[in-house]
Amino acid sequence: MKVWVRTVAVLVAVVASTAGVPTVAVASPVATRACPPVPSVSRPPRPAPPRAEPADRVVGGPALATPGLVTPAGVQAPPPVPATSWLVADLDSGAVLGGCGPHEYATPASVQKLLLAATMLPKLDPHEVVTITAGDLDIESGSSAVGLAEGGRYRIETIWLGLLLKSGNEAANALARLGGGPDGQPGGMRAMNAEARHLGALQTHAVTPSGLDAPGQFTSAYDLALIARACFADPAFRRYDTTLRAVVPAQPALREKAFEIQNDNQLLYHYPGAIGGKTGFTDLARHTYVGAAERDGRRLVVTLLGAEVTRQRGWQQGADLLDWGFSLPRDASVGRLVRPGELTSPPPPSGTPPALAAAGGPLERPGQRWTRPGPLLGAALLAVAATLVLVGRRRRHAAVRRRG
Repeated sequence: MKVWVRTVAVLVAVVASTAGVPTVAVASPVATRACPPVPSVSRPPRPAPPRAEPADRVVGGPALATPGLVTPAGVQAPPPVPATSWLVADLDSGAVLGGCGPHEYATPASVQKLLLAATMLPKLDPHEVVTITAGDLDIESGSSAVGLAEGGRYRIETIWLGLLLKSGNEAANALARLGGGPDGQPGGMRAMNAEARHLGALQTHAVTPSGLDAPGQFTSAYDLALIARACFADPAFRRYDTTLRAVVPAQPALREKAFEIQNDNQLLYHYPGAIGGKTGFTDLARHTYVGAAERDGRRLVVTLLGAEVTRQRGWQQGADLLDWGFSLPRDASVGRLVRPGELTSPPPPSGTPPALAAAGGPLERPGQRWTRPGPLLGAALLAVAATLVLVGRRRRHAAVRRRG
């Protein structure tokens, strides 16, 4: 049976590669050194992270398993941003261009809302009108909010805009509840964590849908890049995330007037080619940021965790890292972003991640616009797997009859 499981995994990979996912091999020498120091500040005690799993730290390539700085050999040094960890990657080829502690555990703050978006955008009808509950408004006092009213009726599209433009924590609660099925928000949290595993974000565990701090909630700069890549592959996300202004409609029954909201991501206003991102901050997580931009047909994403504002804000640190990434040759890399579902395919007998993931594996062809596999590809993979399992069973039954 193990032989057949491995055969299924191999043929699934073959089907995927022939269904619009061409690949090329990439191998680049890397340079490692210590990350720049980050100023110490007063903040709540940092919770102990989970025990680091060696297999998780090499996802995307062995060069990424470092607490220090990793870049392609021979390139100019990246700007010394005051962040505990960061990563720059190509959204389309999947190449990781460099990072600082890519697989180090950190707390996410509101960039966790990207995992919520990656999970719930395919589940929820943007045109459906829903009612905001008292539980949705149960957020930390003083934390970011859109201004949705209890009992107010809004299109889900409006709630998405409130989430991504104003980082509304009540919007996050509502979307997790609505996408969580009969179990409501707890079901939404389970779905978010399942999606993280599916994307290969093995160091991510969500406890709150908004990213407000909670015990046991962690992510990494590498994981955030996987999550962001899934988001930017969704046209609805790109449309919401680049909206500069939107109107939250009036609620006449509640005597609530309409009001306008503006996008808080300053990269959109000040960085040529910006295509979106997400800001975040809590006293524990400090400044966190995800930003993406396109230049000369090349789309890059940057993720930062644990950043401090010295002379630059988080988005400005991200902009400097994007500039550095765009300055590198197109074939430069220190690893790669794994594809959705790649790490959840049947593992080899040793229980280690698939060889392609651990070794860095192939990248998508440069210049190809990356999109998440659609339902037809999924159906094809399932059909191949089902056929192989059926054939395997018939062969085993025939062998049993021969032995009998």
